[in-house]
Amino acid sequence: MNPMPSLEPALKQLRLSGILDSLEVRNKQAIEDGLSHVEFLAMLVQDEVARREQKKFSLRIRRAGFRSQKTFEGFDFGYNPSINKSLILDLATCRFVEEKASVLIVGPCGTGKSHIAQALGHAGARRGYEVLFTSVGKLLGMLQAAKATNSYERKLSTLAKTDLLIIDDFGLKPFKTSEDEDFHDLIAERYERCPTIITSNLDFSEWGEAFNNKLLGAATLDRLRHGAYKVVLEGRSFRSSREEAMIKNCVAGAGENN
Repeated sequence: MNPMPSLEPALKQLRLSGILDSLEVRNKQAIEDGLSHVEFLAMLVQDEVARREQKKFSLRIRRAGFRSQKTFEGFDFGYNPSINKSLILDLATCRFVEEKASVLIVGPCGTGKSHIAQALGHAGARRGYEVLFTSVGKLLGMLQAAKATNSYERKLSTLAKTDLLIIDDFGLKPFKTSEDEDFHDLIAERYERCPTIITSNLDFSEWGEAFNNKLLGAATLDRLRHGAYKVVLEGRSFRSSREEAMIKNCVAGAGENN
């Protein structure tokens, strides 16, 4: 008697229809290897667990809002030898998330700040953390929009509870009226509760210049810097290397045509 006609709807009813993806292969494997019923069942259950974990991971990645698939596998540590690779790879273990410590990344344009920040976010998502990647402008826009709809406290609470918040391009523009207050509110809510990653083109000594209210800025930065890991990037721009490669390819192509 073929059990498949009744098995498929039963699995769907139990929300285990993913088992159908590997059932035929696992059944063949069980027969060839002479596995017991329990061993066969264990393989199917493990497949289902792995499938669900991958689905959750994919959902976390979509919700994170990464600009692109930037991971450490795609980062060239040898391009700028001054990069503290050991520190960055230690951060990639996400120990800082458990410590609830901030990570502050500074350096000139094109040195890999956003790539490293997003790669840390990917590492966090792999470990089951909810991650949000956003620019400081977009972040402040969300908070301002929430004020307009009387949902500021709810939005602030949601952002404050995000396992790992990544804020890109801090200090690119000075804060406008009340924006420094919103930023302070968020950092204060996350302080010693959830870690925050911030990237900036500014040196650490210049961060205070982004705030209109200097006293408020000092209080905000004091919370950010307390126990934070600091990553300083120096050297050539990765973007320049791509431009140089394109020019070389064009020159080489022109030479071949001649």
